[in-house]
Amino acid sequence: MNLVPPKHDQGEQMLASEVYELRANLRRQGVVFAYSGYVTEGILSGVGDALKQKLVSEDADTKTLRSVFAVFVEQMQNIIRYSVERLPTDGETEVLDISYGIVTIGNEAGGYVVHAGNLILLSDVDNMRGRLSELRAMNREELRAAYKDQLRSETDAVGNSAGIGLIEIARRASKPIEFDFMRIDDQHAFFALKATV
Repeated sequence: MNLVPPKHDQGEQMLASEVYELRANLRRQGVVFAYSGYVTEGILSGVGDALKQKLVSEDADTKTLRSVFAVFVEQMQNIIRYSVERLPTDGETEVLDISYGIVTIGNEAGGYVVHAGNLILLSDVDNMRGRLSELRAMNREELRAAYKDQLRSETDAVGNSAGIGLIEIARRASKPIEFDFMRIDDQHAFFALKATV
């Protein structure tokens, strides 16, 4: 049977070409999972379920699966809490945090790599760089001690887990975390964090 492909106008061909090229670029970079957009706790839950299924289908061992998933969750929660790119609220209704960011998971040198990025205030860059540099320099024992100290210090701080989330990412990573900041304008920078599991 000789099938004739359906005719498309030029706009449809460009659309398919652009999306296919994005897909091809991600695959060339070893990306097996990518999410870019607005994030809520509900989206985190749904996307997390899909990620678990993907990792199970790749026969990842249980320890690796737990670590990749934990790093993914912490990266997404950091976006939800700290991205300055947010949907506005009307002030009258209770609206969940809806923040914009990007998370990818890929294969690199036999392991998994979780990248995340979001906009932050330029004024927060120096503080974050200092904190992340400290975590990057810590060994396993120091990270474990820092995690316990942070748990104790945050017991009374309701809803404040910035420190604990970054420590958890550093603890789960198989090598030191990597991070970078790019100035966007006079008020904002783009923050990127990489964890290898």
